[in-house]
Amino acid sequence: MANNANSTISALQVITEKLLNLSGNQLSKEDSEYLKAFQTRIPPLNFGQIENHKVLLPAKTWERVNNSEVPQLYPVYPWGIYGVGKPDLETALNTWKYDPDALKFRSHVGWKQDNIFSARLGLTEEAMKYNTLKMANSERRFPAFWGPGFDWVPDHNWGGSGMIGMQEMLLQEADGKIYLFPAWPKDWNVHFKLHAKQNTTIEAELVNGELKVLKVIPEERKKDIINLLGKSEVEKTKLN
Repeated sequence: MANNANSTISALQVITEKLLNLSGNQLSKEDSEYLKAFQTRIPPLNFGQIENHKVLLPAKTWERVNNSEVPQLYPVYPWGIYGVGKPDLETALNTWKYDPDALKFRSHVGWKQDNIFSARLGLTEEAMKYNTLKMANSERRFPAFWGPGFDWVPDHNWGGSGMIGMQEMLLQEADGKIYLFPAWPKDWNVHFKLHAKQNTTIEAELVNGELKVLKVIPEERKKDIINLLGKSEVEKTKLN
């Protein structure tokens, strides 16, 4: 019962753009022409105002809220239109802070994505809170048998969303830049190895607030690393 849902619009925008970025060997001329015409028919995202703050809306119009999801933040995750190092981060932050449904439905339970949203938005304190809750001991015989949440025990969606949220705290990418520790607290020691685009691997170790190890393969991508450890929310909104 939604007209021009932002979740669908953001998906169509991103998928169409990525298909058009394929090479001539991967995408025929006919398909390319079709996609370019299709791209012109995708409506723009819908925005509104809450307390004089620009926010993302769930859709152009909608009849009711049918679940406890927050589709107005799907342009943040999974579609990545908004995030650290990307344009107009403030609008997505406003949606997180002021949208009544985003506030009402906020939780770590089950497949809930608030731990991922907060990490993608560079909100270190919130990402710490929701990812810690998400990945806490289930207090069952096997610590990772979370649930039932909205589904069952063990709830693989619970653990899967938790793993995504933790990785997003450590590493994000935008416009060829690799953002290190975009939502990671300085006093959390960590040693990780993660994959990035362009066949890139990043290994880093943080000990007592100091970066002890940083290995980037291939080495030439080290110039694309931006360390955001300890950076404020305001500083992150100015990255783009």
